[in-house]
Amino acid sequence: MKKITFTVLAIAAFGIASAQDMKLGIKGGIDMVSAKSTYGSANASGFYFGGFSEFEMSDKIVLQPGLNYHTASKDGAKFDYLSIPVIAKYNMSDKLNLLAGPTLYYSMDSADTEKTRFNLGIGASYDITDQFFIEPRYDMGLTGDVKVTHFLIGTGYKF
Repeated sequence: MKKITFTVLAIAAFGIASAQDMKLGIKGGIDMVSAKSTYGSANASGFYFGGFSEFEMSDKIVLQPGLNYHTASKDGAKFDYLSIPVIAKYNMSDKLNLLAGPTLYYSMDSADTEKTRFNLGIGASYDITDQFFIEPRYDMGLTGDVKVTHFLIGTGYKF
């Protein structure tokens, strides 16, 4: 298992190191959270914000890792997370992109027994200008007894 992990990390590091172009940016928006378990469900809405970098891997593929803070609450249910998405962007045209990739969510709630959750995100982004974009994305909960999903609608700016 250690050899596989090392190999994956080495390939990722080589790909990032050989990336032709790197951009930094910020993003934020609305976060609609849904938590479901065998005992019930809770929904809440709030916001998220954070930063990201973009590494151009080819003419059509961009790797976009990031770090975000999420908060949402409703009727006593409160969600506070840090997330680390690793999104692959496929440039369908000059302005329209498809997004997919895993996200690690870390719960900042001290009472939460499951601190880390893995989600799979899919979405799209539309480049309004070379710097501004809008991005709807759905992050589906994959791990944990409580499946937490996020529907994110945001905007961002690339420097």
